[in-house]
Amino acid sequence: MPGARGDSVPLKTEPVYKSVSNQHKGTSITLKLKEGVQAWLNGALSDPIVKILAENSQLTKTQLETLLIDVLAENLSGKQLKYDEKAKLRLTKAKISRGSYNRTLKQSKENVVKSVYTVLLLGYLGVFESTALDPYLEIANKLHEYVSAHEEIPEEKDPKEHLKVIEMIREELEKSLKRLSSPSNEQV
Repeated sequence: MPGARGDSVPLKTEPVYKSVSNQHKGTSITLKLKEGVQAWLNGALSDPIVKILAENSQLTKTQLETLLIDVLAENLSGKQLKYDEKAKLRLTKAKISRGSYNRTLKQSKENVVKSVYTVLLLGYLGVFESTALDPYLEIANKLHEYVSAHEEIPEEKDPKEHLKVIEMIREELEKSLKRLSSPSNEQV
């Protein structure tokens, strides 16, 4: 056993101030990553269109958050993260275990795969040829238009007109999504 009488314990020859400084720097980077990821998550999850889509998806809010962290955190950090590091990025103040994070991530991925298979099944059976799905296809086109408009915001001196167009598309999209997601409009 190290430190017992007669055994020598190797000492670090590295200056204390340097190791403390390096540890503090690592904590600072981790804290900045957490703040950055959580700020992005809060912004994304508070978007009115994301809220409507999420409420009507096969993912719970926790599953969506976990999936977003899994997919995007490494892009934001610029390095591969371990699952326990990803678990710490969740928005909840409670400590999330790596096992709990992994279970939620597995459930979210299973739900996404099932949703994709549902779309493939309906396409294979020719359901997409039916006019009953036209409103959903129109919304998909509106979503594409909305995203494209966001990507094309001009960097000129006065992008106000462009922002007005984006806002009009967003409002129209929200109304359409709410209308389609209400139980009285079940069309499929």
